[in-house]
Amino acid sequence: MHLSGSITALATPFLASGELDLQAWRALLKQQLDGGTQGVVVAGSTGEAAALSDEEYDTLLRIAVETVGGALPVLAGTGQMNTAKTIAATRRAAEGGAHVALVVTPPYVRPTQAGLVAHYRAVADQGGLPVVLYNVPGRTGCDLLPETVAQLVDHPNIIGIKEARAEPERMAALLALRSESFAILSGDDPTAGRAMLAGADGLISVGSNALPRTFRRLCDLARGGHADAVATLDEQLQEHYAFFGVESNPIPVKALLQRQGIGHGLRLPLLSLSDTHAPTADRLATLAQSLEAQSSRETIAA
Repeated sequence: MHLSGSITALATPFLASGELDLQAWRALLKQQLDGGTQGVVVAGSTGEAAALSDEEYDTLLRIAVETVGGALPVLAGTGQMNTAKTIAATRRAAEGGAHVALVVTPPYVRPTQAGLVAHYRAVADQGGLPVVLYNVPGRTGCDLLPETVAQLVDHPNIIGIKEARAEPERMAALLALRSESFAILSGDDPTAGRAMLAGADGLISVGSNALPRTFRRLCDLARGGHADAVATLDEQLQEHYAFFGVESNPIPVKALLQRQGIGHGLRLPLLSLSDTHAPTADRLATLAQSLEAQSSRETIAA
């Protein structure tokens, strides 16, 4: 499997009571499918994985596989704080029908680079799923370096990396490792266009929860080498990029989803978007509708 294009790191909708909103979950999945999304991630950091019970995780994954698994690859977040737990979570995802495991570097424990190599090889050997590495040091306190990735790319069960660092130098170093069997995926919405123009395979996005057609269009343009059109669309998305960072992910994007009728909030210790940013969320939800309509028209014209 070679992952590419616009892949959404799905938010998990909740009812006002705090329980899973499975009706909204199905609506979000359908919205992604209709919007041209090319893959979905269940229970990643955007999906508040740390706040889910095992039973909730299983339910979300099962519904995702049933709803879109015949058309799109379903990636499951399985990264844990140690290797044995990560292997167990990956096996659980495999039993649930996931196609790929998205495995973040172990958070908080700060392993060495040699430890990361041993960790990922063990998960790839024993987890039962193809593995996409996930580097997001701002959340985990651990940076998976390109020279470490180079020691993992030849493993037959390690098929790519989601890189959330935004520096062009980091992306350039990883692109040197890209092959037909190892995909380079941006994990940073604002710089993903630049990364794909440079040769990255795609984007695992937060913003595509609320703007699936627009991010599919961005990926198509960037992967097609249309630099001027990418610059134009990136400019149109600047306010959204900024908004997604005003509070911890997934607070802002869930505020937009709530305005689309999908879900009612988050689980503690995360709180819903502060009132200070509510007017911006209202305005950007309207702008998102306009951008989605524009992207739909341009896709039809193409």
